[in-house]
Amino acid sequence: MANVVIVGAQWGDEGKGKVVDIYTEYANTVVRYQGGNNAGHTLVVGDEKTVLHLIPSGILHDGKKCIIGNGVVLDPKIFIDEVTALQKKGYLKDESQLVIDRNVHIIMPYHKKIDIARENKPKERRIGTTGRGIGPTYEDKVGRRGIRLSDLVNPHSFAQKVKEVLPEKNFLLENFLQEAPLSEQEILDEYSSYGAILKKFIGNTSMLLDQQRSKGANILFEGAQGSLLDIDHGTYPYVTSSSTIAGGACTGSGFGPRFIDEVIGISKAYVTRVGEGPFPTELNDEMGEHLRAAGSEFGATTGRPRRTGWLDIVALREAVRTNGLSGLAITKLDVLNDLESIKICTAYSYQGMLLEEFPHELSVLNDCKPVYEELDGWRCDISGITSYAALPEQVKTYLGKIEQVSGAPVVLASVGPRRDQTIQIRNPFA
Repeated sequence: MANVVIVGAQWGDEGKGKVVDIYTEYANTVVRYQGGNNAGHTLVVGDEKTVLHLIPSGILHDGKKCIIGNGVVLDPKIFIDEVTALQKKGYLKDESQLVIDRNVHIIMPYHKKIDIARENKPKERRIGTTGRGIGPTYEDKVGRRGIRLSDLVNPHSFAQKVKEVLPEKNFLLENFLQEAPLSEQEILDEYSSYGAILKKFIGNTSMLLDQQRSKGANILFEGAQGSLLDIDHGTYPYVTSSSTIAGGACTGSGFGPRFIDEVIGISKAYVTRVGEGPFPTELNDEMGEHLRAAGSEFGATTGRPRRTGWLDIVALREAVRTNGLSGLAITKLDVLNDLESIKICTAYSYQGMLLEEFPHELSVLNDCKPVYEELDGWRCDISGITSYAALPEQVKTYLGKIEQVSGAPVVLASVGPRRDQTIQIRNPFA
């Protein structure tokens, strides 16, 4: 039995979906524990690509219990559309395979409208949100004004909640954001129909997970976004609105922390970031464009081009510490195939000082310059290699350097987008 948490070790988009899909083979249950449909996991099985925004990646495997934990905020229309799309592809034949926690908070129309209006408001600081209503939903959750799934599936409770909260939202929309108000009846009509569909998926996931654990099941916890976007430990305020680090797996699912056995961090062989915020190793040059093109670095959720840069070990060490990483999965090594040399940032230079720890003050971080070490590239196609021993020595040197300076061992290396283009060095479920 093993219970394993998968987290992004950078600013998101590290390839977590593929790694979760691979590890699901060894798990009985897969849990999504935070975030919303502002995240996207792209999975390639054979020649078929599937993009998931809410449903755990394990859904592509028959017989795996897939859980959306209480830490997630859920857009019911997006969820229903994902279910429909999966079933059209032949997945999710047994709907009991999928469970949503009764305490999941629901993204409402006013959340999305407020999110977009704030981001577009003149003279406001742009965070670079996806406009999906994620942040405003978490605001209402913390402010104890939220609407949960247990409310949505109860027509009387849902109508009462909307009646209580909508006047405040409409006042904000009309008087501060200069947006048209929303109709209470239209919301009730649309969302009540969603509640009728979602009712069959509702469950107590904390209890279910404890039952699974007691039976000796292997449980895989699937994070969204990345550690450096954590609401507490990320580059605030340029962060997401949830706890993306490994501790969020427990609060976002009701699973006790003493039962977690492994935490695996996913890191690209370089770095990307979407949206605003500091990025010390960002490349605004031909090399940055090369990484973007070679890595197809466009958001799975928004389609936005991602910012690109060399691997940042200072930031990676931060992720190793805050998550307690027991291993690293390095993805997209193949994107570096054609390079004669590869840089890796091992420290920052700030006002004549050498910083080896990640600073959280934006005024400091924005002024940090990367200190690089340069390694030889492998200048060959590694996408068909299936074992660590067969990798070119330059790849092994690169992975070894990552281990040495980050403080975490590499347990998996991805050499292409498909499932079979993966080298497992150590299986956390073994």
